[in-house]
This record gives sequence, C-alpha cells and structure tokens, in this order.
Amino acid sequence: MANERLRVAAYAVCVRDGAVLLARWVGPEGKLWTLPGGGIDHGEDPFDAVRREVEEETGYRADVQSLLGVHTMRRRYARRFGGETDFHALRIVYEARIVGGELRDEIDGSTDKAAWIPLPEVASLARVDLVDTGLELHRSRPATGHLGR
Repeated sequence: MANERLRVAAYAVCVRDGAVLLARWVGPEGKLWTLPGGGIDHGEDPFDAVRREVEEETGYRADVQSLLGVHTMRRRYARRFGGETDFHALRIVYEARIVGGELRDEIDGSTDKAAWIPLPEVASLARVDLVDTGLELHRSRPATGHLGR
C-alpha cells in the first residue's frame, strides 16, 4: 500500500517587461527553475502564503492581482526504505505584481537563486512543469481556472 501525501501550495506568476520572475529550486532531481511560491502553512490563507513565499524566495513584495487557476499533479515514487509514496500536489496559481523590495537570492531555503528570465528563454531552462502551467494559465486565462489537461 502506498503512503499518501498531499501538498497544498500557492505560487505567483510575475511577468514584467517580457520576463518572468523565477526561483531555482534545489531538489532531489537537481536544480530546476520554478515559480516563486510554496507550501501553505497550517491555518494560513493561500493569498497570504503566496505573498510570503515570493518575499522569502526573491526579496520582492508582491501584490496579488488575480487568481489564475488551480492545478493538480500526481505521481508515485519509491520511498528510501521501501514502499512507495502516492504524491498529490494541489497548486493555487496567482498573477502578482512586484510592488517593492529588491531582488535577492534566498538564504538557507528551498531555492538558491531568483532571476527575471526573458520569456523566450524559458523553454531552454531546466524547469519544473509548473512554470509552463503557470505561464499557460497567465496567457489563456481560462474562465474555469483549469487548463483541462
């Protein structure tokens, strides 16, 4: 029987002057670019979580503009000491605008770098699927908040 794990997180799509704000996540698969954001603390509102996470990972203060959508991802992976985990990620994706702060890298966190990446360069980056999902939500703005994939 698989160990079930649910992770609920909030992320920001920040696009400015033809570039998107990304953070480089350091995970088991190596260093991959992702949208700034992360896990929602117990009792925390997702709206507050995304603003906290953007500031933690990039140094910027963000103003949430709109809810772009909700995306889920599910995968199974082997556990270190046997068995497997059935992982389900629920990702709340917002559009946000930077309103203050200065770009900096996170210290002692899950990311090691923050940068504005020109949109045409995103496709060549080592990145998590959430980057493409967030940019597609930003581009298409589905009324349901769901891409239907």
